[in-house]
Amino acid sequence: MARIFITGSSEGLGRNAALDLLDDGHELVLHARNPRRADALSDLAASGVRIVVGDLAHPDEIRALADQANRIGRMDAVIHNAGVSDGAPILPVNVVAPYLLTALIERPDRLVYISSGMHRSGRADLIGADWSGSRATKSYSDSKLFITAFTMFVGRTWPDTFSNAVDPGWVPTRMGGRGASDDLREGHLTQAWLAGSDHAGTEVTGGYWHHMRQQAPHPAALEQGFQDELVAQLADQTGVVLPSVR
Repeated sequence: MARIFITGSSEGLGRNAALDLLDDGHELVLHARNPRRADALSDLAASGVRIVVGDLAHPDEIRALADQANRIGRMDAVIHNAGVSDGAPILPVNVVAPYLLTALIERPDRLVYISSGMHRSGRADLIGADWSGSRATKSYSDSKLFITAFTMFVGRTWPDTFSNAVDPGWVPTRMGGRGASDDLREGHLTQAWLAGSDHAGTEVTGGYWHHMRQQAPHPAALEQGFQDELVAQLADQTGVVLPSVR
């Protein structure tokens, strides 16, 4: 069975994916933003799940989180589930954190990034992006376009790692709100399947998925020039260069 790390897994889609993967016998490493939220995972910790803590809005805590994960051992898969929908931390949490964790955690066999159907209304414009989060310069839709493009960059440049983006739908989580119209259970199945299944259909990279089916993402997410500029800005902002294929 695989060792799988899931960010933002104290509730919602991350926790639901964790429960399914735990039932399938996988070894899990779960993440909470702070010790109080980690308490919500105490029932799973009693089952042998390991918990790491760090606020993804702060680069120093992201680095510490990567260190915690690496001390546990190499992950077979990472689900980058954590995200926020508004406010200044949108770029740090939704884009910078997955970038840094991808760069700093020992490379797994599988990477899954949570996107959104809203990425299709994102703007493929990196000008003026405040990656530090001091100012709210880009929208949620923009951030999801960026992370989808990053997913495709990883799929293109790390050919031995399966890298895929998942749109979980508009589901009634704390972030989605009670008015969300999509199916909560459907929301976590695809990412859990891509991370933990040995089905041949999961051995694919550079895919954009919704409810177990591949779809075409925003065309900009597939543009190599846009991907390269995005990654160059993230490397410049963080001082961390994404490792090349060894």
